Amino acid sequence: MKTNKEKKFSGKKLNFDALKVLISDYLKKNQNKSFSARQLVKSAQSGNDKSEVEQVLERLIQTKRVTVSRNGMYQYSGGRSPGTSRQPSRSKDSHTIEGRVAIIRSGAAYLISDQSAQDVYIPAKFLKGAIQGDIVKVAVNDSRRGKPEGKVIDIIRRETHFFVGTISLRKVTHLVYPDGEHQQLEIHVRNLDSMDAKDGDKVVVKITSWRDDAHKYPIGIVTQVLDKGSVIDNEMMAILINNGFPLEFSPEANEIATQVAGTMHDGLSWPDRTDFRNTTTFTIDPLTAKDFDDALSFHRLDQGLLEIGVHIADASHYLQEGTVLDQEAYAKSTSVYLVDRALPMLPDVLSGDVCSLKAHCDRLTFSVVFKIDPVKCSVLDTWVGKTVIHSNHRFTYEDAQGILDQKQGLYYDELNTLNELAIQIRKKRFVAGSIGFESTEYRFELDPVTGKPLEVKEKIRIDTHLLIEEYMLLANKAVAEFIYQKEKNQDLIPFVYRVHDLPDLEKLADLAAFAKEMGYEIKLNTPKEISHSLNALYEASTHNEALKLLQPLAIRTMAKAEYTTNNIGHYGLAFDLYSHFTSPIRRYSDILAHRILYKNLHHTYRVDKKQLEEQCKHISNQERKAMEAERESVKFFQLLYITAHVGQDFPGKVSGMIERGIFVELDENHVEGFIPFEDMNDQFVLTTNRLKVMGRRSGQIISMGDRIRVKIESADMKMRRVQMSYISKNES
Repeated sequence: MKTNKEKKFSGKKLNFDALKVLISDYLKKNQNKSFSARQLVKSAQSGNDKSEVEQVLERLIQTKRVTVSRNGMYQYSGGRSPGTSRQPSRSKDSHTIEGRVAIIRSGAAYLISDQSAQDVYIPAKFLKGAIQGDIVKVAVNDSRRGKPEGKVIDIIRRETHFFVGTISLRKVTHLVYPDGEHQQLEIHVRNLDSMDAKDGDKVVVKITSWRDDAHKYPIGIVTQVLDKGSVIDNEMMAILINNGFPLEFSPEANEIATQVAGTMHDGLSWPDRTDFRNTTTFTIDPLTAKDFDDALSFHRLDQGLLEIGVHIADASHYLQEGTVLDQEAYAKSTSVYLVDRALPMLPDVLSGDVCSLKAHCDRLTFSVVFKIDPVKCSVLDTWVGKTVIHSNHRFTYEDAQGILDQKQGLYYDELNTLNELAIQIRKKRFVAGSIGFESTEYRFELDPVTGKPLEVKEKIRIDTHLLIEEYMLLANKAVAEFIYQKEKNQDLIPFVYRVHDLPDLEKLADLAAFAKEMGYEIKLNTPKEISHSLNALYEASTHNEALKLLQPLAIRTMAKAEYTTNNIGHYGLAFDLYSHFTSPIRRYSDILAHRILYKNLHHTYRVDKKQLEEQCKHISNQERKAMEAERESVKFFQLLYITAHVGQDFPGKVSGMIERGIFVELDENHVEGFIPFEDMNDQFVLTTNRLKVMGRRSGQIISMGDRIRVKIESADMKMRRVQMSYISKNES
């Protein structure tokens, strides 16, 4: 008996992505059996030949979803099938896997691991002292519900050693409870190690001895007592430290940075670099930016062709591999951008000065230079190499946009040509299947004296944002293709790929069901059809306010992009090959890409793939932690803003639903709060698709996206929660 999906695909010749979905689903469904490629061709009944099936199998082997035996038999290996919902393993035997701990509010946790088809639930009593972000080994068994549950048997690596928390004084041993709802931890500090902190003080504590047995506690020493008056500073420090990001570089690292920065001066000769100092070059960045990673150069060639250079700060020239500075940059792996401050990956003398592509200064760069036919919007040739540039001007996004809008001003011809070409490149990318949904970002206007938020607005993307984005995407794609093509027919050169898997079909089905109730159809037959449907939905939501609610739901269906040596392509961008190359000042992934690329410009060089994969995992983990820190920062400032408005009414829309109540996002400032059902004038019940609630007595229906009016009842800064009360439904 064929499934509905197999019936849809039967007899059709499928593209690569659709065939990958079909074969991986089939192998997963028959995971206790093995098949030859010929058997899989026959089972697929899709119209694809053996060579096409073998190409798909090779990709599934690279991503560890499928294994192949010596006699050429293929079998599902337990990895997540691309595009499928995560299904529980059916094996009853206990097995061990490694992964990262993610604590939930109850004190229990989930193990996030690429070795498991599903996140593994770990009850609090089986954590063995593991905390948020730790890398652990877990013994896994299926629970009665068919969901995998586990028990920590070994803590492989502690990811965080410093914490900010509140100290509670005792006679002999004091207790520190770290801030943050995910830090279920009690740290013991001896009286002698407390720096004379007073009861209730905010302190920074360093763990000196981990006690991992169930009834013991970690030991720490207080390294700093924080100023009680600096509430915002203390909260931002806590967010950074508790997410594992040290606030300072070591003296040794700073000394190295100062020494290497002193080697760069204007007017030097660089015989080993291509000189672009006489080519028109400029940067376009945010108004508040200090580190300028990228610049664009523009030169008109004969026959109407263009030479467009994407020049990237050559941070790897200054960051020598293996030094203390390099080790500390790798440990962070990313700059962290909070609402009111940034924690750089590199010391300021590098990130904000010598590496930064400042105007009217010579700067060392690593460049991708394109020869482009603007009429056909096609890249005719690509050159990659080390360069030196001299930026002629520093634009803000708004400055450059003003020149485009007014059709006159400094470098108007260059800006306008670059923008028109970027628009065409973007159109081609979306025709190929690229997806346009992006998470909402917020802009805070802060009081210059107190630092408190005066206004919260959604960031609006303008043409110049999109202009820079397209050329950065073009460069990132080009370097991945350069490495891949270099040894295409031999052993591939290990590289840092930025990959993005297919969406979760179960979540997509829920999205499609909700969209259908709102009169909008999303087609889910093939990966390309999915991407086209999502883009059409995005376009429709720009004209239909009600459909805007579907944007965050669509984003939640997407897999998380990550770094790996195993290229599976980037579904969201519709790129077969993609890397990160354009932000080495703030991303260590790009430093690694620069180093590997440079060593392969004129020769073939292969780094150790296993070691590189471990580095990719660490960088991906740090990226997730940085994103969490940034979210916590936004939430803190939103809450700080709304505390001044307790008791006031606001319009908003229903943004989420759980068994206990509904979440509402306010229109004006995007603050999200919760309304418990128990505080409403009826007994509301959540429907099975979690898209509506219905009052038992009144029959009143409240749906996701409904416009309602609410009152702010309280804002709990410690728990990061806003409680609201329901006033009325806006029927307009």
